[in-house]
Amino acid sequence: MSAFCFVAPSWPMDVWASAMREVMPQLDVRVWPDTVGNPQDITYAAAWLAPPDVLKNFSNLKVIFSLGAGVDAILSDPTLPSQVPIVRVNDPDLTNRMSEYIVLHVLMHHRQQRRLDANQKARLWDGFATHAAKDITVGIMGLGVLGQDSAMKLKAMGFQVVGWSRSRKSLPGVKSFAGSAQFEEFLQCTDILVSLLPATPQTEGIINSKLISKLSRRGPLGAPILINAGRGRQQNENDILAALNSGALHAATLDVFGKEPLPKESPLWGNPNLTITPHVAADSDPKTICGYIQKQISAFEEGGPLQNLVDRQSGY
Repeated sequence: MSAFCFVAPSWPMDVWASAMREVMPQLDVRVWPDTVGNPQDITYAAAWLAPPDVLKNFSNLKVIFSLGAGVDAILSDPTLPSQVPIVRVNDPDLTNRMSEYIVLHVLMHHRQQRRLDANQKARLWDGFATHAAKDITVGIMGLGVLGQDSAMKLKAMGFQVVGWSRSRKSLPGVKSFAGSAQFEEFLQCTDILVSLLPATPQTEGIINSKLISKLSRRGPLGAPILINAGRGRQQNENDILAALNSGALHAATLDVFGKEPLPKESPLWGNPNLTITPHVAADSDPKTICGYIQKQISAFEEGGPLQNLVDRQSGY
């Protein structure tokens, strides 16, 4: 029988191995580096930030599974076997978790919850004016599975929703912008910008002062809001901090950072208009993800096709 190996150095692999054995008791489940055994036994691997030269030593590897929604942590390995298919996670649980996060933080900024929290701390009864969801346009960068689900849930709550992606998408009630030619037009109508872009060379550093300057300032809060739950490599953190300090951004939520964990000395921690979360927008649940992998392996072993294959050229 095939052997399966987890390669995720910073994750609690005992939990993941137990979950995999529960859904596939007949599978020989191993964990790098402690219980790999003979590398030639490994035919399936699930990885996140695998060190170079690990996966390439599994000479009989049939499939690599990503343990997160993105695949940049796998594609960053320069020694990655070039002919082995990579499968990304696309499970309803992960999608729902991300949509929960996006809706939560859009609503938090829209309903000015941080202001209410500060008022409570100061024992201040301040019945300030509020505004309707229909007066806010949420722009989502990245209309893949996660972006589309978030867009439809925000639309159902009454927000105006637009989206931007490499190719045009068709979503009821959501205006779709596509490609570099329509990027600025998309930004100009966006009051709350949500980034769910994959990590690719094209998206590196895309959230910067130039992008922020093009966002709408016609919304009821007077300045745009940024929510990034995509990848930290997409944001220039100095530019975001400067925009928050100058008022070019009304507020922001960041779940991802260029360096994680975010260093204690980072000036981002102290900004009162910035909400920081520790890369938890869409946590990978071991039982759910292992169940997803089990279904893929079972279908593949019976001659079926793999779902959600990664295009290495596009990076997702």
